[in-house]
Amino acid sequence: MKNKIDLITNEIQNFKIEDAVSLEKFRIHFLGSKGIVKELFNDLKSVPNEEKREVGQLLNSLRAVAEEKHIQAKTTIDTLNCDLNQIDLSRTADDLQIGSRHPLMLVRSEIIEIFSRIGYTVSEGPEIEDDWHNFSALNFAPEHPARDMQDTFFIEKGENEMALRTHTSSVQVRVMENSTPPIRTISPGRVYRNEAISARAHCFFHQVEGLYIDKNVSFADLKQTLLYFAKELFGEKAQIRMRPSYFPFTEPSAEVDVSCSICNSKGCNVCKYTGWLEILGCGMVDPAVLEASGIDSKVYSGFAFGMGIERITQLKYKVNDLRLYSENDVRFLKQFTSGI
Repeated sequence: MKNKIDLITNEIQNFKIEDAVSLEKFRIHFLGSKGIVKELFNDLKSVPNEEKREVGQLLNSLRAVAEEKHIQAKTTIDTLNCDLNQIDLSRTADDLQIGSRHPLMLVRSEIIEIFSRIGYTVSEGPEIEDDWHNFSALNFAPEHPARDMQDTFFIEKGENEMALRTHTSSVQVRVMENSTPPIRTISPGRVYRNEAISARAHCFFHQVEGLYIDKNVSFADLKQTLLYFAKELFGEKAQIRMRPSYFPFTEPSAEVDVSCSICNSKGCNVCKYTGWLEILGCGMVDPAVLEASGIDSKVYSGFAFGMGIERITQLKYKVNDLRLYSENDVRFLKQFTSGI
């Protein structure tokens, strides 16, 4: 049996395949349902038991040699049979289709790059959060309306309450719990809120939140940081103004407006003829939030800020409907096609 396998191996290697006819003849003779290889496997039952394993391995090798030769020969013949006369060599090459980057990702990357230049690192965290990181550690009272089903997508309520995060501030809590000041980080990511979908709102959107904690951090540091950011993103002529506001995790808190770049602050329908557009919220980190994360509020202070990437993208690219970001409309996305 072993000698027979050796002879057939030599026969396979010496078989000349020159065209499709000889290729098919080779397949039928060696690999067909009534071919030599099939017959040898049928004869395996007559081989003594102590030799079956060795002979079986030889037969597997024989079949592999035949199949490999058949594949290589078929590839070569298919290539040779390619009829060049059917190709119109006078045709111009097809245009190279250049892909598009999503506008939200373009702006996200630009925001990260701006803050990285002044020492901010990127931190990320889970999109499904527990009550502590999403609410309690951020000074949200138990009766705060943000805990209501109208604002939050709860996955599990009760002792082990879990929800889709409503902001990326939960990432900042994790950073404070696991880091020692100084801390300087931004947290980009997707967040979810139970809101009606319209041209100006969506049930999911993207945020970038920033956190800076160190000794002797002041509100003046916060204002200068945000002014630098506005000028880098919207141009050197950009200005900001800060209006008093309220957030549970910052005190004092402020809303930040940027001068409208669409009308150069002269007033238009986008800025409602005020010359200003709201872009983010900010404030000094509440001492209770620092203490909840194990940071001594008597030694350290800090500021935090958060912005919606959709709103920034709206201003930068003059997008008038938030729903366009998630509808995968190729006509919209092609407007952001990159150059070569």
